[in-house]
Amino acid sequence: MPPRRYTLLDVFTSTRLQGNPLAVVHDADGLPDPVMHAFARETRLSETCYVQSPRVAGADYRNRIWTMGGEIPFAGHPSLGVAAAVARARGESRVTYTQESGAGLQPIEVEARAGGVVGVSMLQEPAVFGPELDPADVLGAVGLGEDDAHPELPCQAMSTGLWHVIAPVRDAAVLAGLWPDYDRISGLLAPHSGICLYVAAVEPEAGSARARSFPGRAEQGEDPATGSAAGPLCAYLARRTGTARVTVAQGVEMGRGARLVAELEGDRVRVGGDAVVVIDGTVHLDD
Repeated sequence: MPPRRYTLLDVFTSTRLQGNPLAVVHDADGLPDPVMHAFARETRLSETCYVQSPRVAGADYRNRIWTMGGEIPFAGHPSLGVAAAVARARGESRVTYTQESGAGLQPIEVEARAGGVVGVSMLQEPAVFGPELDPADVLGAVGLGEDDAHPELPCQAMSTGLWHVIAPVRDAAVLAGLWPDYDRISGLLAPHSGICLYVAAVEPEAGSARARSFPGRAEQGEDPATGSAAGPLCAYLARRTGTARVTVAQGVEMGRGARLVAELEGDRVRVGGDAVVVIDGTVHLDD
């Protein structure tokens, strides 16, 4: 097989080397699962994606999303980054794609902007509200106490395609002192099939939030921008505070500042931001 096209993008930012990096392998039909997993471990990014031919009528492509731990059905920044990479590869500057993922079909809008920046947004799956959780257990997993919890907003398991634990805190100042215990985070997420613990300081009146995101595996480390958690946070705030649009700042403490915008549309949340290409090349994955 010839080399396959490879793109590295930074997502949820218009500035290279900020936001959340994503590796995309194009024309990935026929790649065995063990090879996709091995290359995801090779990149050591939070997600590595493989663009394949769709299996479902109406889809424009299939997005296979892999972490270092294995394949996952859906994620936010991989969905948006792949759409931007596909549009670039196909020479389309303004387009709406229907993506096939393990979570279903997601409409994704793509628009090229000046300076190589691409604006992307997508409708996530309808929100599912899980159980409320003990704030002492949740916040204790990142070195905080029950007093650090938001006084009116409980911790809760949520999904708009992928499960997360949403943990509102009383003040953005406490985010700088988080100390993740990944074993405790893994134990917290497991009963809910959760991907990340999303600790957020929210200002519903201003429609803004500051967040940090921690998966259940230490090898993955903190996630600088988590679109699949920004969607649940927006749905959570819409139900509890009436705020239907939120702009989330994330990754600041990591030196990879990101900006995510989430807005309720009917029973689904649209999550969007910018993406910018860092590397174009080829990758050799076949024997």
